[in-house]
Amino acid sequence: MKVAIIFGSKSDTEVMRGAANALREFDIPFEAHVLSAHRVPEKLSEVIKNLEETGCEAIIAGAGLAAHLPGVIASQTTLPVIGVPIKGAVEGMDALFSIVQMPKGIPVSTVGINNSYNAGMIAAQILGVKYPEIKDKLEKYRKDMKVNFIRDNEEGVEL
Repeated sequence: MKVAIIFGSKSDTEVMRGAANALREFDIPFEAHVLSAHRVPEKLSEVIKNLEETGCEAIIAGAGLAAHLPGVIASQTTLPVIGVPIKGAVEGMDALFSIVQMPKGIPVSTVGINNSYNAGMIAAQILGVKYPEIKDKLEKYRKDMKVNFIRDNEEGVEL
């Protein structure tokens, strides 16, 4: 079991750290790569092939601006790809629209702008279908989230 986190520029590291944090919460092994669909397409293809051969079960791909990376990855594998639009030129709307508007037959699941944590959560849910221990941790996470929300908001809110 493994998830890959791929993003197009080292400057996106902080945004993509959320995905790593989510995966760590569920003890899901992952590896991270900085690869560009435009600058190093051959290396990207090589890494995708290697991920398939080594048992990767989902890929989280972050991209800004033209945001081709998630779609290019999805075009080269049948593994689930979760796209993270990264805030860039037009507050990330350009990346969001690019990732969300994939051609029929090459889907990319997409989360909100800069919300790589939710990408990690989706990867955990995908793996939870196959691995009962991850499903159990997800159920505990949700239960704890509800308890904590109620506790943190019992006093009401002062405006």
